Amino acid sequence: MTLTRFCRRNATPLARLHNEVDDLFDGFFRGLDRPFSGYKAWPALDVAEQDDAIVVRAEVPGCKPEEIDISVYGKTLTISGEKKETKEGKDKGYYHMETTYGSFRRDINLPTDVDNAKVEATCKDGVLSITLPKAKVSKAVKVQVKN
Repeated sequence: MTLTRFCRRNATPLARLHNEVDDLFDGFFRGLDRPFSGYKAWPALDVAEQDDAIVVRAEVPGCKPEEIDISVYGKTLTISGEKKETKEGKDKGYYHMETTYGSFRRDINLPTDVDNAKVEATCKDGVLSITLPKAKVSKAVKVQVKN
């Protein structure tokens, strides 16, 4: 039998280090009845910069919109919330369980200033989408070169 390493979606060096540290902690706490069951409950994020806005997408399966808090302070976006464990799941006698529960908080440093009054967020099918319009002072302006 040949074992192959599971290929993770994030291939940056920092993401690989993050995943290796996760695996280290997971291996350490395995067998201790998962005392820190919420330690890996943070959402995966995608952050994209467009001409007029920053768009953030976060995976938040099992979270209701009212359980998610979003705030913007300066150039920092904070997403926090809690994925709650259902009572039904505890009594089922699972053989293997990878679903994580608990509080999460992500602080994202934004590449530019945003217009806080126009930030919009939607949550559909377990995906949180946040649109942060750029502040007028940070929008690129094309300058015509004169002869």
